[in-house]
Amino acid sequence: MRMRIVLATTNPGKVGELEDLLKDAGLTGVEILSLADFPGLPVVEETGKTFAQNALLKARGAWLGTGLPALADDSGLEIDALRGEPGVRSARFAGEAHDDEANITKVLSLMAGVPTDQRGARFQCALALVGARGLASVARGAQSQSRGMESDTRRSESPEPVLVMGRVEGVIATEKKGDRGFGYDPIFYLPERNLTMAQLLPQEKNTISHRGQAFKKMLPILCAYAGQLSSSSRSPSPESLESLPIINED
Repeated sequence: MRMRIVLATTNPGKVGELEDLLKDAGLTGVEILSLADFPGLPVVEETGKTFAQNALLKARGAWLGTGLPALADDSGLEIDALRGEPGVRSARFAGEAHDDEANITKVLSLMAGVPTDQRGARFQCALALVGARGLASVARGAQSQSRGMESDTRRSESPEPVLVMGRVEGVIATEKKGDRGFGYDPIFYLPERNLTMAQLLPQEKNTISHRGQAFKKMLPILCAYAGQLSSSSRSPSPESLESLPIINED
């Protein structure tokens, strides 16, 4: 059976990243849909106080709206000098328009004059999978096969949702460099590579990025789920996820 999964985003950049990661992992026969394929779905309000809460809200909303297993990430930039901002407000830091250029301009303005040794920052990503059949047992099996690989896979008390985290450390640059990627990539400088995230080739970015790390932690679960599709007998009901717990981020 061909695996169909919804990525709860309309951002083509995120869809492309997932497609590249699945291809690199040799996971074929997977149809990746996005919210752009379901224009009538209501927008899920990101009311969570953490990336993890918002990822679970979005994944659950996409699953309920489409009936298909849904992946959702919530990611953003945390800047030490700004006490963790923009954080969960990263996409809307300069307003509700989700304007990357405006967001970057605001960050650079707020960081003007901040010395290099105080410009530390990190990209964080929470990635949630909701609605796959038998997901709890699949996740346990996938993790047991991945022993020795650092992982902070987390599951809620409900047997179905799975959450993984990824992060990458860097420094806020004083000006934009690079024309690849999206979001804050042009001002997120990686000292060990002497490049911003926007200067990396796509495959290189997928290797080190916060989203790439989270997706790689989810890949064993997706692979195991794809292998068990034919033997799974039933999907979880929406009622089983009516109350998702708060998952704390360490």
